[in-house]
Amino acid sequence: MSTKPKDMTDLAAGLLLMAAAGFFGWQTLDLEIGTSLRMGPGYFPMVLSILLFILGALIALKSLGREGEPFGQISWRGMAFILPAPVFFGLTVRGLGFVPALFITTLIAAQASVRMRPIPALILAVIVTFLSTLIFSYGLGLPFRRFGPWLGM
Repeated sequence: MSTKPKDMTDLAAGLLLMAAAGFFGWQTLDLEIGTSLRMGPGYFPMVLSILLFILGALIALKSLGREGEPFGQISWRGMAFILPAPVFFGLTVRGLGFVPALFITTLIAAQASVRMRPIPALILAVIVTFLSTLIFSYGLGLPFRRFGPWLGM
């Protein structure tokens, strides 16, 4: 096995996971960790940080032994629509309500694909909104407004 990284995508992913784990582990140092029997508020985040670090290290080590594929083009369209979608939902769910906020969020996220056309996007948004309302509102009984005050309901 060669010690020179050949698969740069796995190396980058592993290092990124290790950096995220290190950051979140560092953030939990101010919290009381406790023990396995008497867990403090920092125990679970610390355990998750350690597991994420180990996963990142394994992925980075995997890059040493095999030939990888080159980085492809960055999907700017995907990032431009997927990243703002949950932000939009979070900012509008209280004002618009669950149903309209989720419907619009689904329409925004659907635009990430160049193959998605308007009619299938509308059908997708209706199905996702309908099923999510059934599951979260009626099935689980979560206490949120289906239609918010911005709509006068």
